[in-house]
Amino acid sequence: MSVRRVVPIAMRLSWLVLIALATGEFVTDLPGPGWATTLLPALVVLALMVATMSLQARAAAPRGEPGPPVEVAPPVTGRWKALNSPADKVPSHGTHAYGQTYAIDIVAEPETTEGEAPGRPGAGPAPRPAADPATRPATRPQAEPAPRPEAGPVTRPAFRLFWPVFRRNRAFPAFGAPLLAVADATVVVASDGQRDHLSRNSLPALAYLMLAEAPVRSIVGAHRIIGNHVILDLGGGTYAVYAHLRRGSLRVRAGDRVRAGQEIGRVGNSGNTTEPHLHFHLMDGPDPDAARGVPFTWRGVGVPADGETFTVVEPEERGGQPTEEQAEKQAEKQAGRPTEQQAGRPVEGRAAGS
Repeated sequence: MSVRRVVPIAMRLSWLVLIALATGEFVTDLPGPGWATTLLPALVVLALMVATMSLQARAAAPRGEPGPPVEVAPPVTGRWKALNSPADKVPSHGTHAYGQTYAIDIVAEPETTEGEAPGRPGAGPAPRPAADPATRPATRPQAEPAPRPEAGPVTRPAFRLFWPVFRRNRAFPAFGAPLLAVADATVVVASDGQRDHLSRNSLPALAYLMLAEAPVRSIVGAHRIIGNHVILDLGGGTYAVYAHLRRGSLRVRAGDRVRAGQEIGRVGNSGNTTEPHLHFHLMDGPDPDAARGVPFTWRGVGVPADGETFTVVEPEERGGQPTEEQAEKQAEKQAGRPTEQQAGRPVEGRAAGS
């Protein structure tokens, strides 16, 4: 086992020892001087914490110039806003740790139009008002329609200074939005057992997150930082991370093969988060503790900057309008011309390893 893995384990064990000793001081009179039962263990823990952060930063720091961005499909549909984007700064989240040098956060910013239900991206059309029973013609029984994506709030709640301190997740339009595979891939990690906590989008709640909750999550490990998550092997040494997923929402498990555009889970609010959102990034290995970040670009979207909104059209195979690429292929087919793939030419925009 490498030193980079041993030191974090030693740090966590030291924390347990320190907590046990501090508890013992209150419960009983431990033998020996106080500096030996509290101060010395605390210094050991501090030294191991510094060593752990240093080793993580060194392991995750990029080496040389970054390669060209890997183009993949967007992981969502509908209208979204980018936050903490690598288009504005690198590392986008202020650290290279966990392979998130080029990570991005996105929150749902849905718009409603005529015939569209308010709420989550991809929601179906609003139901029409029921006709008057006296004038409604008799109809034959029909099969039960397929369930629509759950409806939700129209707008995303704003950050508040003091009140409300917390909000429930259903107040945010991103919560429960479907997440799609960005390429043909293999699932290497699928975890969704952590709870979805309340929002941290007020000043007191944010202070609690930064000063109390986040340090504890960092000590426990990467899985408590990223919460419920999926890691996909895209091939070619590239892995995609979806973080902060909704508890119990995963539709895949480790070892499954997925197709681009396939639903793999739902947006949640687990892990080190302020509100329901998707944290997405690419990295060069399956282990966030050891991987380095890989630049990405979303097909048809690029890399949206901080505060920039973007809209992804529902793929045709999922019941939406055809994409530009699909429409072009359909036109070629109707005109009797071979498509690029039929002509033996490589198709542009294909994800790495897909």
